[in-house]
Amino acid sequence: MMERQTRLLCATALAFGACTTLAVAQEADSAIDQVTPVTDEMLRNPPDGDWLMWRRTYDGWGYSPLDQINKENVGDLQLAWAWSMTPGRTQETPLAHDGIVYIQNSDHVIQALDGATGDLIWEYFYELPDDVDPRGMRNKAIYEDKLIVATRDAHLIALDTKTGQLIWDKQVANYEHGWGYTSGPIVANGVIVQGMTSCSNAQPGGCFFTGHDPDTGEELWRFHTIARGDTPEGNSWNGVPLESRFGASAWIPGTYDVEQNLVFAGVGQPYPWNLEIAGLIPPSSDPDVTNDALYTNATLALDPTNGELQWYFQHLPTDSLDLDYVYERILVDLPVDGETRQQSVTVGKTGIVESIDRTNGEWLWHVETAPQDVVLSIDPETGEKEINPDVIPVIGESVFHCPADPGAKAWQAAAYSPRTETLYLPTVEFCSNTTVNPLDPGQIYTGGGLQTYSRVPVPDSDGNIGQVRAINLADHSETWQYRQRPPITSSTLPTAGGVVFVGSLDRKFMAFDDETGEKLWESGKLSNSLESFPISYEADGKQYVAITANFASGLGRLASLTPEVKLPANDPITLYVFALPD
Repeated sequence: MMERQTRLLCATALAFGACTTLAVAQEADSAIDQVTPVTDEMLRNPPDGDWLMWRRTYDGWGYSPLDQINKENVGDLQLAWAWSMTPGRTQETPLAHDGIVYIQNSDHVIQALDGATGDLIWEYFYELPDDVDPRGMRNKAIYEDKLIVATRDAHLIALDTKTGQLIWDKQVANYEHGWGYTSGPIVANGVIVQGMTSCSNAQPGGCFFTGHDPDTGEELWRFHTIARGDTPEGNSWNGVPLESRFGASAWIPGTYDVEQNLVFAGVGQPYPWNLEIAGLIPPSSDPDVTNDALYTNATLALDPTNGELQWYFQHLPTDSLDLDYVYERILVDLPVDGETRQQSVTVGKTGIVESIDRTNGEWLWHVETAPQDVVLSIDPETGEKEINPDVIPVIGESVFHCPADPGAKAWQAAAYSPRTETLYLPTVEFCSNTTVNPLDPGQIYTGGGLQTYSRVPVPDSDGNIGQVRAINLADHSETWQYRQRPPITSSTLPTAGGVVFVGSLDRKFMAFDDETGEKLWESGKLSNSLESFPISYEADGKQYVAITANFASGLGRLASLTPEVKLPANDPITLYVFALPD
């Protein structure tokens, strides 16, 4: 065995201190030596045992074609190995390639682990500036020989997948102006596509998507998510000047249609959330000016080659309740009224499943799920929503609305199984009494806070806050629903074995029959709440299922509704990996 315990200086020095890679002792013919470059063809059609991007495939299904673990044997699932991660908030999606698992810790320590044994192979230390909050990211990307990572201080970096050494480092924006990343990129048609976040505190004019050269990190294009200029879209901000427009955060990765060469991505709400403070009500007297605040809460169809917008669809104009429509876009080709349509399906915080034609942005259909009183009706032809005027917050007054601000559907992604043509949707049921606090005289406010929330159960609720809902995307029906008291806090993971995995606030990882919703297995109590994205991968011919235990990354805020669910005070973060016994 060749001992390699030397810390190696990064290939390029960073602006904020030393970055090092630690190569751990390993055999010359270890698993890492077998790692192959990830090609465009592999991203289009990944090996069954790999998980190469956030939702595994370009279409965003979050589905594993592995079937070694199935309905008949999932009850035998047991812990294969675990890895303690550094403390701090994270919403980690591990990536897996050729049996190697890549993870990013909250403090930006990036590690490569042997997927079969859990042994550390290498780790890279990215040193954040002292004044940047060290929180983890949701995802990374793999392309060619590079692991591509976004950072909280608005850098993109590329590491060698075999050694962990830095290949390049690109500063995309100045974190001192508020910019930063909370999610990583996807690579589409050979271009890194990355969304910028932290728009409420950043320079005026909102956030943006950028495209980058994977060989160098060089920026190729930039698309602003707040519309500008003398256009119908630019004039949709009620006459508010560009320097006073805020929000439109691009904080969740997109999906990609290879045939159309289009990335479909969501955009968040305007800031401030209160329409009066944001200058978005009352509407301008100018008939050419509206207050829709494009492109907030919209689906964007972007050409990854040049960043040009092909079309958009706005799901919720002038959002004043923090009800993002920024989440995953799931691409399916299924019949609508007897004709197969190329669809982009998404679910915003309202919990409404919505489908549009991804070739042109035409509205197709919707399905309501969790209780909500924000949207009174939806036009079946156009998708235009009638908003309940009684839930629009007024400064200094309290309004009651369902769902509350974390959403009936939050960042925990839904997943689609082609086995059943079904969307497996994690939801929660709860409401809020929301009060908008007045501004101090002369105060300028651009953020998303300023509201006071009292989150409460849905009236006449059965007390079961967490649900998994199975929505058939072919006939738009709910085929089953699982309900429990603790909130569901992870994404769903359906597999070819007919099993759907999901995690919850009470530290349990569960498996359900994808056709009936019967619970087939649950773990013992793990170290923490499960607020992350589970994956399944293969190493040495064996299927594994992995999930990160972590608290307070979103729906953990609902713990106040379930005080009987006790969680650790020191917030341990652990990657758990399960498999069948040998």
